[in-house]
Amino acid sequence: MQNNACTPRSPLIAEANLRAFLFDGEAVDRDVDLAEVGVSGLTERQLLWVDVEDTDSGEAALLIDPLVRQLQLGPDAAEVLKSLDGRAGLASFGDWFLAQAVAVEHEGGLRFRGRGLAIVCGHNVVVSLHRGSLHFLDELRGREHADTRLGTLSAESFTASLLGWLVDSYLHAVSDFEAAVDRLEVSVLSVRAPRQSLQDLVDLRRGASRLRRMLAPHRHVFGAMARPDFRPDDAGIADKHFRALEQRFERAMDAVENARDLVVGSFELFATRSSERTNDTIRTLTFVTVLLGTLSVVAGTLGMNFAAPFFDTGGRGFWTAFAGMALVAVASIIVARWRRWI
Repeated sequence: MQNNACTPRSPLIAEANLRAFLFDGEAVDRDVDLAEVGVSGLTERQLLWVDVEDTDSGEAALLIDPLVRQLQLGPDAAEVLKSLDGRAGLASFGDWFLAQAVAVEHEGGLRFRGRGLAIVCGHNVVVSLHRGSLHFLDELRGREHADTRLGTLSAESFTASLLGWLVDSYLHAVSDFEAAVDRLEVSVLSVRAPRQSLQDLVDLRRGASRLRRMLAPHRHVFGAMARPDFRPDDAGIADKHFRALEQRFERAMDAVENARDLVVGSFELFATRSSERTNDTIRTLTFVTVLLGTLSVVAGTLGMNFAAPFFDTGGRGFWTAFAGMALVAVASIIVARWRRWI
């Protein structure tokens, strides 16, 4: 997407991190000054995307009223947008609808953080509101380096595309999760598994549960969007995109559920390896006990109080007995190693 660096910025856009893009199927895609865009003049081959990134101080709240007036969303829109709670939800307001969803970001160390995203979809206009940057939105903007045909999309189809990118964030998180599971299982199967493995399993279980808790509430959102009574149109193109979005959500949900199953499988592997190491330890202790018991029997026999020529040999007899017991011990260890008892 080509950026028009010469486009002047209005006071409205300068007050916060607000970016407006005009996808034009007949001309060049470009950044635009939102204050100079006539929403009513947009054609069916033009799509306006307004992205509002809020900060922790809540500066974007100052933009809501002028933004609603500029986009002609109606008198109730400002109050609705100011009361966003960051939870998954869907609401229709006639000419436009509001979809709320939660994207996931992997912060490393199996720590997953949710970021709320609200999307307003009107006629030829899409507004995305979120606090802090969202990686997939930055990736979407960075991907389009030349003129595109996104202007030919309807606002509903573009909204479905944004939500599809959001669902992909969970698939990326699952990929990171699966890589962590693979590393853990390789560690568990090593000769000396680290003591940290059990804590890693706890972290994996916690991460899988958090992914599911963040994704599961979207089921009623994507399910409602896929129904025929939601935003019906003659061509049915948006309806197809919403149904495809629901199917992608179901695949992501299956992937998250599979991630939980992977943790269970890893735990069973860890338990099996722990049992094997316990058995190895018990087998070694048993061998040592039998060996020491055998040597004790020999030593006890030599210590019996009866006269025998062997006991009159003095130091030579002692060292002979000691060498014999050492030979028995060494031979037993060699046989045990050969038979893999120890």
